[in-house]
Amino acid sequence: MDFAVVAFSAFFVSTLTLFSGFGLGTLLLPVFALFFPVDVAVAATAVVHGANSLFKMAAVGKHVDRVLIVRFGIPAIAAAFGGAAVLGYVSHLNEITRYSIGSQMAVVTPVKLAMGCLMVLFALMELLPRLRNLTFDRRYLFVGGLLSGFFGGFSGHQGALRAAFLAKAGVSTEAFVGTNACIACMVDTARIATYAGTFLLGGRENPISPDQWPLILTAVLAAFAGVLLGARFLDKITMQTIQRLTGLLLFAIAIALGSGVL
Repeated sequence: MDFAVVAFSAFFVSTLTLFSGFGLGTLLLPVFALFFPVDVAVAATAVVHGANSLFKMAAVGKHVDRVLIVRFGIPAIAAAFGGAAVLGYVSHLNEITRYSIGSQMAVVTPVKLAMGCLMVLFALMELLPRLRNLTFDRRYLFVGGLLSGFFGGFSGHQGALRAAFLAKAGVSTEAFVGTNACIACMVDTARIATYAGTFLLGGRENPISPDQWPLILTAVLAAFAGVLLGARFLDKITMQTIQRLTGLLLFAIAIALGSGVL
């Protein structure tokens, strides 16, 4: 059952988010949070997200805009280290409160509450027309890289901000998708390395047990399949439909995570 839930979630979300440039890590994180501690779930999601970005790069990497990589991607990498380090600190803070819902115990921790608030923000960016159409001038690419990288390192929420900043960069659709995949891959590499260092420094040499790795690999393969399917049928689905569905899912997940249910 666990493998079915993870495989379906990774496949479904990967299909939806092929060309949007965001959503895979955001929606897959709470699924992993059902099986791992939240901080480990972020790291596990980063593995899937990074592998998926590599897979997309293999298809559209030749369209990468090198100027955007320098002006947006490099600041994003630097900020990703800071965001990942903050996650390592916050994840060790004591729980805020706990309460019971029937037979289930809900535990509210600082990292769950912080991620829940972030998800609400990004849900609003998908649901509200004014925020959904938010774009930024090209001269703000450096600031956008810092913001996107930090949130990418802290919780994996890098894609929505990155898409908003790059949307008006004056590049083709192919360059937009390729650059998105490349920068996401760069940020994922930085944050995975930082997570590993944080776990080691905290005496957690094996945060993911050997029997949990098959679950992560299942998500990776399912995400690959989602990319292949999405490439064939994406022209039949409007971006507005994807944005609304993503926003609704994000909002529901944010409430569940922030309230300690997940």
